[in-house]
Amino acid sequence: MPILPLIGTMGLILIVLEGSLELELKRSKLALVGKSIIVAFLPMFLISFCLGYVFYYYGSVSFKDGLANAIPIAVISSAVAITSAKNLIPSQKEFITYESSLSDIFGVLFFNFVTLHAVIDAMTFGEFFLDLVVIFIISFAANLGLAYLLSKITHQVKFAPIIILVVLIYFVSKEYHLPALLFILFFGLFMGNLDELTRFKFIENLKPEILNKEVHKFRELTTEFTFLIRTLFFLLFGFLIETKELLNPKTIIWSVSITVGVIFIRAIFLKIVKIPLNPMLFVAPRGLITILLFLSIPAFQTTELVNRSLIIQVIVLTAFVMMVGFMLTGKENKENAL
Repeated sequence: MPILPLIGTMGLILIVLEGSLELELKRSKLALVGKSIIVAFLPMFLISFCLGYVFYYYGSVSFKDGLANAIPIAVISSAVAITSAKNLIPSQKEFITYESSLSDIFGVLFFNFVTLHAVIDAMTFGEFFLDLVVIFIISFAANLGLAYLLSKITHQVKFAPIIILVVLIYFVSKEYHLPALLFILFFGLFMGNLDELTRFKFIENLKPEILNKEVHKFRELTTEFTFLIRTLFFLLFGFLIETKELLNPKTIIWSVSITVGVIFIRAIFLKIVKIPLNPMLFVAPRGLITILLFLSIPAFQTTELVNRSLIIQVIVLTAFVMMVGFMLTGKENKENAL
């Protein structure tokens, strides 16, 4: 149990970094990004408040505490979604990468906002926006510094120190309650889109034509690291799962209802932004981020309704729905091809 949150945090950093390195900042992508933001944020927000009210009504806790328990269940896991979308067509894969990465970031920001503040008022929102400004400044300075190091280090060991520095900046920012995951997103977008930023003079000083080759190698190494950490996390999590928790009849009705509600709300918002339901409707898995946030709920804010059995069942059910959806989609595509 003490090791799992640490491995999970490392996995979250690397997963968001891997996903953001693959995203392209082009005018042609603006519509896709806008749709991804809508589907990543609004369903999560709606599910969180609906579940928060249910937990408040049935769990004898305050609405704020109910909301803290609901947010982990409302967030899509990029660890599962991005990996599962590898065989989709490029536009669908891009949408899933944007959506799930943004869902992780919005979820962590929303969770920290709710759990770290005893009272939510105008001053709380002011502090939150100030934190966003600070992390943006830190990200800008750190991105330039890390890119410079990556272009100048000639030693054969260069990528591991860069990853370690990225993790260090993340944890230092998190220690000061800053939205540190935004730094990871900005860093990945910056390094993965140097060609789009060459119109800025200071980017030319980094020699992007040389740096792009290093970024390509860095992306490959990040993918390897991400796979290793993700596998280790779910292996450890598997050791913690007990059969009685997975088959707990007291929570199965809750978990099935939550899964059905998640799919229903997702269908509504996919229709609103005009994204085809097949197969995107089924890609709403819960996983690493759900576990990580669940383990981060302060003890005095927990409720008996949200326990390990419920979390495990929701994770398994949403993964099962995604698996069946992909199987049916693959079968349908094969029949259409014939």
